[in-house]
Amino acid sequence: MPAPTDLFQSALAALRQGRLNDAERDLRKILRKDPKHLGALNVLAIALVSLNRHAEAEPHLKSALRLGPASDVTLYNYGLVLKALKRPDEALQRLTEALALNPHNAETLNSRGAVFNEVRDYAAALADFDKALKLQPRYAAAYFNKSKSLAELERCDEALSANDAALALQPDMAEAWFARGFIFAKLRRPAEAVAAYMQARRLNPDLPLLKGNLLHQKMLVCDWSGLDDLIGEIETDLAAGKLAAEPFGWQGIAISEASLQRCAELTNAAQFGRMPAPSIPSIAPSGGPVRIGYLSGEFREQATSLLLVGVLERHDKNAFEIVAFDNGYDDGGPTRQRINRAVHRVVDIAGMSDPQAVDAIRGERIDILVNLNGYFGRQRNGVFARRAAPIQVNYLGFPGTIGAAFMDYIIADPIVLPAEHRRFYSEKVVWLPDCYQSNDDRRDIATSAPTREDCGLPARGVVFCCFNNAYKITPDVFSSWMRILAAVDGSVLWLLDDSVAAVANLRREASQRGIDPARLVFAERVSPPEHLARHCCADLFLDTLPYNAHTTASDALWAGLPLLTCRGTTFAGRVASSLLTHVNLPELVTDDPAMYERHAIELASQPAKLAAIRSKLADMRSQSALFDTRRTARHIEAAYQAMQARRLARLAPQHFSVTG
Repeated sequence: MPAPTDLFQSALAALRQGRLNDAERDLRKILRKDPKHLGALNVLAIALVSLNRHAEAEPHLKSALRLGPASDVTLYNYGLVLKALKRPDEALQRLTEALALNPHNAETLNSRGAVFNEVRDYAAALADFDKALKLQPRYAAAYFNKSKSLAELERCDEALSANDAALALQPDMAEAWFARGFIFAKLRRPAEAVAAYMQARRLNPDLPLLKGNLLHQKMLVCDWSGLDDLIGEIETDLAAGKLAAEPFGWQGIAISEASLQRCAELTNAAQFGRMPAPSIPSIAPSGGPVRIGYLSGEFREQATSLLLVGVLERHDKNAFEIVAFDNGYDDGGPTRQRINRAVHRVVDIAGMSDPQAVDAIRGERIDILVNLNGYFGRQRNGVFARRAAPIQVNYLGFPGTIGAAFMDYIIADPIVLPAEHRRFYSEKVVWLPDCYQSNDDRRDIATSAPTREDCGLPARGVVFCCFNNAYKITPDVFSSWMRILAAVDGSVLWLLDDSVAAVANLRREASQRGIDPARLVFAERVSPPEHLARHCCADLFLDTLPYNAHTTASDALWAGLPLLTCRGTTFAGRVASSLLTHVNLPELVTDDPAMYERHAIELASQPAKLAAIRSKLADMRSQSALFDTRRTARHIEAAYQAMQARRLARLAPQHFSVTG
């Protein structure tokens, strides 16, 4: 057997040449002879990390630390392993200890900054990246990581500049092209996001989330080229346990609840899967009101808040103390002003790291914390993963499972989540007796309604509309719409103007289906009251599938516009069915695309029938459960009381129904 020194040099050479198995073999030989060989322990850990066997690397680093506790190299390596094991708090501790021994190591600063990014402490991350770049000005990875921090802080122009610097130094860095796509997505520039993601795919097609992000941005611009192949790849990857898509984007396409569950579970595992199970805070009952925390990044003029604000106002403030934990910003708009008045207080957590936010929530002694984002928007799932409250609830913002053991309940109704489907949800299901979706019966509709001419619509003829976001428009749905237009002379389709690229692509797709592109009319974005008012110019809202209209469906019904839907196979695809059922218009729920098309053509061809439905909707708006906000608030409160009662009785969360 070669001398340990020669064998160690041989192992180092094998590691540098990428012969990882050879390196591992030689290093294990050394350690069998000399278990206290500090170099071999460290290098074996590096080899195991390179082989993605991080858990195996940790014991060797523990041994190395016992032998040399003052080794910044060992501490650095240990920090990298802990980062990979999704134990960021411990990773920060080890990397900070390494920097205390060697404060001028750019690699350690960059790695600690990357962990600060993971716990959302972006100010600390930027400080580390700037120090690293001062030490090593041509450090592409530090520029790349800095761009991620800046993007999360919504400093997107600066993020693009940092990303440019990374790519100037390393143009083939696939991760930087991926980050560039992410930044353009934040800037709502989907065509440029598609181009960046395509370049990342050319360099490394197996990057986690890349295929799903590319798919979602293509859907946003209605670029359906290669769509079936891309969807097929994502489905294959998810089935194989590869994180190919993030859950929110996948909801726009997926027709299988099993696939959506798999996507959520893989996402949770990638982000928090190896984080040590946190202890549930033992908050003693106060004997006073139950303390409810609503956590959202969208407490402003945004869909979730437009739906929820009425319930916040109607909560029984004697029985409940309501705290809003704001991960977004105050836009100063009327909805935010109502929220500020409706809750006991607003706590700004946007600038806090996940551990700091958890401390703030626990400091408020919250009994039940409601996750209004899930995987949508300015989410803070890391706060829930750290178990900020004894009871944690998934509600309203994300229509599906979060796929995580740290979420106790999901609030639903029997239509959006039938009892036989509960196996596809990690949470215990709470079924409300009416529609799960809260609605605001105080929503303002502008008093000055526009005319068709004001909206660029023809004075005569049937106006079909759909104000859903462009990513919900699939080729199959669009083909249905074009067949409906072909069957109804003089009709037009009124859509939301999402982007120049989406408009151009939809017009081209219409032409390819034999429909004059001029029969597509696009509406610019306006304030919510103005948007509600212009619904009077349309005759029938045509819903999308597999992802229905949600807030946009409530908009239409509140504004008095009938909506035609097709019942889907997922939570997101059954929301409009629930809304229509609870506004007593089940006749507008169809069971398949052919029936959907026939019904749309029939209603457009029989004005008296459509007028009767519109009249029925006008009557039901003030009588139905859907827009009885006080009733919805009482049902949600009953759910909270039942959750709290089980907790106080030391019973585990369980499925249950709230009675009417």
